[in-house]
This record gives sequence, C-alpha cells and structure tokens, in this order.
Amino acid sequence: MAHVVVLGAGLGGVIMAYEMKDQLGKDDRLTVITKGSSYCFVPSNPWVAVGWRQRDDIEVDLTRVMAKRDIALLTQGAARVHPAENRIELTDGESVSYDYLVIATGPDLAFDEIEGLGPEGHTQSVCHIDHALKAEQAFKALVANPGPVIIGAVQGASCFGPAYEFLFILETALRKARVRDRVPMTFVTSEPYIGHLGLDGVGDTKGLLESEMRAHHIKWITNAKVKSVEPAVMHVEEVNDDGTTKKMHDLPFAFSMMLPAFRGVPAVRGIEGLTNPRGFILVDKFQRNPTFRNVFAVGVGVAIPPMGPTPVPVGVPKTGFMIESMVTATAMNISSLLNGKEPAEVGTWNAVCLADFGDGGVAFVAQPQIPPRNVNWSSQGKWVHYAKIGFEKYFLRKIRMGKSEPFYERLALQALGIDKLKSTHPETGDVA
Repeated sequence: MAHVVVLGAGLGGVIMAYEMKDQLGKDDRLTVITKGSSYCFVPSNPWVAVGWRQRDDIEVDLTRVMAKRDIALLTQGAARVHPAENRIELTDGESVSYDYLVIATGPDLAFDEIEGLGPEGHTQSVCHIDHALKAEQAFKALVANPGPVIIGAVQGASCFGPAYEFLFILETALRKARVRDRVPMTFVTSEPYIGHLGLDGVGDTKGLLESEMRAHHIKWITNAKVKSVEPAVMHVEEVNDDGTTKKMHDLPFAFSMMLPAFRGVPAVRGIEGLTNPRGFILVDKFQRNPTFRNVFAVGVGVAIPPMGPTPVPVGVPKTGFMIESMVTATAMNISSLLNGKEPAEVGTWNAVCLADFGDGGVAFVAQPQIPPRNVNWSSQGKWVHYAKIGFEKYFLRKIRMGKSEPFYERLALQALGIDKLKSTHPETGDVA
C-alpha cells in the first residue's frame, strides 16, 4: 500500500489529486495538504477586480468533493518539506509521511523585493482572490475620482498574460463607467518588447498587442525596472538593450496593478538538491526531482530556465495547458513506479493561452513554447472573450465534480484544426 501526498490545491494541485486518484489502486492512499479548504479560480481574478465576479462565483469548497473521491484533505498547510526523511512538517507541528510526494504549491509572491509594491504597499494585485477584492475597492475609488493608471509586470516576473488581460479589462470597465476619457493609461513591463510574454512572442503577439494599445490610447514602457513605489508615484528605470540606463521615470498614478516576481514557497525554499536559488523545484523530463527520486513537481513552482538573456530579467510562464500536461505525465509516472516500471511519460510543454480583454481578446498556441516552433499561432477577436467565459464555467464544474479530463489540448486542437499536439520537452527535445 502506497501513500501519495499532493502538496498544494491550486489549479495544478487539485487536478493532480483527481488524476492521481484515477491511477491508484484500492489499497493506496492519497492526501492533499493545503492552507484552508477553498479553491479559487485564479484566471477569473481580473474580472473580480472590476466587479464582474464575486468570490462565491469562482470559489469551491473542496471538503465535500475530496471526501467524495476518498482523498484525505489536510487544511493546516505545510511548514517545511523534509525530503530526506519522506516527511512533511505541518504548521500545527504534526507531520505526514509519504511514499511519493507531488509538489504543486504554486509560487510565493515576491512583493517585498521592491519597496512599496503590492497590496500591503501602494499597488494592487490580481494574483489572489483577496488581492482582487481589494483591487475592486480601489477600482471603485478610481471611477469616483479618475486619474492616471499604471498596469504591468516588474523585473523577474514570469506571468505576463494576466497583466495584459487586466490592462484591457480595466480599460473596458472604465469605458463602460464613462470615465475613460479622464484616465491616462500606461503599461510598464520588464519585457524587451510588447507581446514578448516571457516566450519571445508567439505568432504576431507583438503586432497584435501593440495595435490594441494604440487603438485604446495606452502608452507603454518596456525594458523597465520598478525601483520603488510611493503613494501615487512609481519610480521606474527604463534601460537600453545593453542594460545601461536610458531614462528615469517618475510616474504619477491614482490606481496601479503590477504583477510581482515569483519565487518558491518557504516550505521548500533553500533545500539543497530540491530547489534552484529562487526556490523553484528542480525536475527532469518526467517531472521528477533528480536528487529525491520519489518527489515530483507540477505547476508554477517548477524550475524552468529563462528563454535567454534580456536587458531586464524576464521569467518563463507556466500556462494552464502546460500544467495539465505536467499533471497527466506525473500521475502516469507515479503509477508506473507503483507497478514496478520506470517513468516514461513526458509532459506536453506547449503554451496555450486565452487572454480576455473584456469585450475581445487574444489567443495563442506555441508548440513547443521555446522557439523554434512547429506551431506559432495567435489570433484575436470577440470569440476569445466568450471562450474564456466558457473555460471558466467548464473548469469550475470540473473542480466541483471531481473530474480529471483535460481542457486546454481540446481547445488548441479545435483552434488549429489539427489532430494532435506533439509533446516536445524544452530541455531534452524529446518528442512523443
């Protein structure tokens, strides 16, 4: 009898638990460790921040569904992973031992790395439901008293899609509130160019997004380092391609939402052999840690090297499709080990993204996510907005019902009109 533990219950952790349960035998045990019992659909947070969704619309209590699937749910949260001892120390002092561990914690939000950044400072966030609800109050204040807006992502950020999404969702909401004419908007990003997305662009994301910004009277600053944030003023260094200072900006704002850099969570950060210097989990092509061979990882907490040097540090995003493929590969690989076989499944590390703009949007597919690519496709239109709504409803239903079927690959196949997206691991080049 084996005991498999999934650490984390976000987008990756919940579907990891569902797929892992499908692979286990009747005598095996599965435990999920997380902080609290609620799952929130993070991709809907930009809508929450402008009042288009409420907490109840996107939150699921996992207690019932986990019990229905015979999955133990521990809600204390983890204080520290001890991989050499096959043990997780919980925040209440108790410990849980495991035969196999899947780390799916997501990231720690590094607001503290920039003075004045984040919900405890002077900018808003859409990374967490509580942040988005606070941002909604700031949005209401902006509508009541319009002024300049700064949206973007700071140096070291790796999740640029939500920044672009929120930029245009906010622009749409301001137009609907009939105050857009009194709100100058600036996009500030560490990317070397608009539409880079941490992926060196996908299709014509550069042209599409620049065109959208021009059409909506949005200015931008690329190669930007946010030095500090004061009440109503953001200090930004714009750099040249060689990293030297091009210009210093003191940008006034009445409202700002800036995505932070990510790092590994404290429970795993600094464990030699398990994580890189930023605290992300080191894995091989099978999602398995090279040092601790019974530890796997999926999701945003996985270490992926950047695409290449950029004037300002830019990370690589982990999209939903990529995470789904990591989950499926991990579940099958642990199942193989339980049956006396070696892991053989490689995740489809492709990128599929729906970026909603409130009344339109941009979609892209990158296969593989790191160039050169077999598929390098992007498109825009109102259909993206409706597809994102459909995705939200579908995914939340899947979480509530305890289903493990994938969504992103189906979406990509329909968009591209092809039969199969081949799996290409970005580091090894293995194709499946």
